[in-house]
Amino acid sequence: MNKTSRPTPAEIRAFRAENPKMRERDIAARLEISEAALVAAEVGISAIRIDASVDRFLERIASLGEIMALSRNESAVHEKIGVYENMKFGAQAAIVLGENIDLRIFPKRWVHGFAVTKTDGDQKRLSLQFFDKAGDAVHKVHLRPDSNVEAYHAMVAELLIEDQSQEFVEDRSGYDNGATDGDVSRDELRDHWSRMTDTHEFFGMLKKLKIGRQDAIRTVGDDYAWKLDAGAVAEMMHACVREGLPIMCFVANEGTVQIHSGPIHNVQTMGPWINIMDPTFHLHLRQDHIAEAWVVRKPTKDGHVTSLEAYNAKGEMIIQFFGKRKEGFDERRDWRAILENLTRSGASIAA
Repeated sequence: MNKTSRPTPAEIRAFRAENPKMRERDIAARLEISEAALVAAEVGISAIRIDASVDRFLERIASLGEIMALSRNESAVHEKIGVYENMKFGAQAAIVLGENIDLRIFPKRWVHGFAVTKTDGDQKRLSLQFFDKAGDAVHKVHLRPDSNVEAYHAMVAELLIEDQSQEFVEDRSGYDNGATDGDVSRDELRDHWSRMTDTHEFFGMLKKLKIGRQDAIRTVGDDYAWKLDAGAVAEMMHACVREGLPIMCFVANEGTVQIHSGPIHNVQTMGPWINIMDPTFHLHLRQDHIAEAWVVRKPTKDGHVTSLEAYNAKGEMIIQFFGKRKEGFDERRDWRAILENLTRSGASIAA
């Protein structure tokens, strides 16, 4: 392969064949291409291009029955087993509010879609995979043993598009976090922060003040946010397992926010990854990607709500946790107690 030029689809497939045990994201990184380009190279062989319309996807996905929904970013993989139900459509945002599958979808970010077949011995693994314009995955649906395979093939046939090219060109223009840091004083930030009545007002506040999320958290003061030790996320998980405390776990990318609500049971560490391996919820989190972890308090009409947030070295939020609560009710005291007792940054840890 000519390393000074972009690999052709044939070269991508050849490299993949030569490295059958290498993970797809690692192959894409090695070849300096997007994950979508890796999938596109298989079009006509093990992949089919399909319409990435969120409305068309949501209109059909419930027919597949039980599936595994996967949303991820560079550092966290969030997997939920269940069915798509209670769906609400919208041009700016769509919502899935099922018992297990809980999503916030941003349709304009879903640009490319593929139906993918992987052969593993005698088994065929079927999935639907969606990517943004940069070729980064926004959402995937993997079929399970009890999924309706006939409905899957009917869905793929209905979503089939004319373009079945193996070429993929990434478009990374116009991507930013919307936070051009303005000249905001600490007093002004605290004034706006203190007047929030709902956690959903937080993003609007940042946008109005033109301040980045992490910069705001660093600035606002330790009555609203305080920095934790790097191992605090794992510390929180183990504490929640011990106490049987139900949590909410959010993992987001450009196109999707995927949420788990409920208790967690089986927490395992494998190398740099900390994993939750429960029957209907799997989480895989790269602890070595966590540059900063913070406890954040936001005022609401029901009292303050407390989150644990982890950021990477670029200042991007990797993952966010809350204690599970119902709208209109106070936050759980045991969740607050866990967060307030997590090891803070710079604190000595007893042997």
